[in-house]
Amino acid sequence: MSQTDQTAYSTDDAPDIREGMGLFERYLSVWVALAIVVGIALGQFAPAIPDALSRFEYAQVSIPVAILIWAMIFPMMVQIDFSSILGVGRQPKGLVITTTVNWLIKPFTMFALAWFFLMVVFAPLIPEGLAREYLAGAILLGAAPCTAMVFVWSYLTRGDAAYTLVQVSVNDLIMLFAFAPIVMFLLGISDIIVPWETMALSVILYIVIPLTAGYLTRVALIRRNGVEWFDNVFMKRLAPVTPIGLILTLVLLFAFQGEVILNNPLHIVLIAIPLILQTFLIFFIAYGWAKAWRVPHNVAAPGAMIGASNFFELAVAAAIALFGVHSGAALATVVGVLVEVPLMLALVKIANRTRHKFPAAAPQPAGAGG
Repeated sequence: MSQTDQTAYSTDDAPDIREGMGLFERYLSVWVALAIVVGIALGQFAPAIPDALSRFEYAQVSIPVAILIWAMIFPMMVQIDFSSILGVGRQPKGLVITTTVNWLIKPFTMFALAWFFLMVVFAPLIPEGLAREYLAGAILLGAAPCTAMVFVWSYLTRGDAAYTLVQVSVNDLIMLFAFAPIVMFLLGISDIIVPWETMALSVILYIVIPLTAGYLTRVALIRRNGVEWFDNVFMKRLAPVTPIGLILTLVLLFAFQGEVILNNPLHIVLIAIPLILQTFLIFFIAYGWAKAWRVPHNVAAPGAMIGASNFFELAVAAAIALFGVHSGAALATVVGVLVEVPLMLALVKIANRTRHKFPAAAPQPAGAGG
């Protein structure tokens, strides 16, 4: 898009949500709500099914759940083009903001807000042990910046797609090394003890293996069939795998969590409050910083969205690996899934309405073609 085109762009011209989001993304909160209902019903009326599935474990890892989680995460990892990182020198301010907010601010504000509400404000309403489990789930969400859905948010705010890919790719690489230490530190100061071996196993299972498999698959398929076939054929065929894996995982989670939810329905609302506040806080920190640094809107908007949203698939996976499918930590990460889309669509509207406050477009690097 040329600078003239970008300047002339108004909020009335913003892409329609139906155009930028598939059926699954558009109604994600509805699917999660249905998964809650189906999962609870399954646990109450057909308990033999979750009981049978729970027996398939190795090293305290549920094999059925692990397979479903890999189905969720792999399609996201395979679309990441790490060669895009060669473009990090373009708009370095945007990358500084994204990485600083995601790794030096977001995990700690999530911890602070969740600890304050769950351990202090809501102490009369939630038993302390359960509140600590919910806090652990919030910590896992805070340490996992968005990987896949941010491409949707970038599109809906007319973001620079190529630079969004750079931001996501860099964050994925940082996640390999930063996720475990940050989570372990915050769990430690919360008096939540998790063995390093268990944390390392979850990182290997749900970050290292899917990321490596995704990269190798991408390289091999593009080399054999070309980029156009990869984008327009393979990725379209792979697209339904993530939503199917996510919904089936949630059904299983709620089949195991049924009694907790039926006995404490208010807890869903209480968990959601700090998660909602965190989403808006992180967005405005990154977005305000970008405005102060005069970062172009097509870099600033998706950059703020990466921090505001979460890689909830990874958070769910890590919660299950560390604390089990019956845990409050797993439930808290699922609440993050439930509130994600409505919140992010609200932020998309805010970003589009404030476009005029930012420089119009990112300048092209010297010598770049049209």
